[in-house]
Amino acid sequence: MPTYLFSCTVCGAFDLIRPMSESGAPAECPSCARPARRVLAAPALRSLPTGLRSALDAQHRSADLPDVVTSPPPRTGRVQRRVTDPRQLRLPRP
Repeated sequence: MPTYLFSCTVCGAFDLIRPMSESGAPAECPSCARPARRVLAAPALRSLPTGLRSALDAQHRSADLPDVVTSPPPRTGRVQRRVTDPRQLRLPRP
């Protein structure tokens, strides 16, 4: 369920967790029971998984200043061979 931010004129801001179907319903302050108005705020994206959050941050950073590659990456030293049939691994090597 989403968390909504409300503001009481006496006590200040507080959060309420309620279903989306009740997002427009009036709320009472939990401290003084006076009516409170809903405050529009940015969504809470902190609950995203770490990998997704870092990917979104990298995408945002590279939108204006993408990394420019000037040369190919260095070779790792070992060449990967593709084997389509596992029996080929048992063949003698030169």
